[in-house]
Amino acid sequence: MFGDMMNMMGKLKETQRKVEETKKRLDTVLIDEKSSDNKLKITLTANRTIKSIAIDESLFEDKEQLEDYLILTLNKAIEKATSVNEAELAAVAKEGMPNIPGMDLFK
Repeated sequence: MFGDMMNMMGKLKETQRKVEETKKRLDTVLIDEKSSDNKLKITLTANRTIKSIAIDESLFEDKEQLEDYLILTLNKAIEKATSVNEAELAAVAKEGMPNIPGMDLFK
């Protein structure tokens, strides 16, 4: 029984290491999002760090319109990045979790 516990602790430490490696890798995964008319382009990492914003000059004429574009496009980009982030981290966590009956946390 003690050996099983030590084995489980080892697996948990290995999983924690893999999660940290995955988080670092997700800093290099870029998500691009554009407005429907391509006047605004946003790039962020899968860890939701904004890397670039490209704005068509025509949007500078209307502050309210630019704000709307930013809100809509940023929210779409963040949603995509969150989806990638959660899927990657869940896969790593599920891979390293011990098989405990009734504990299907990462289905």
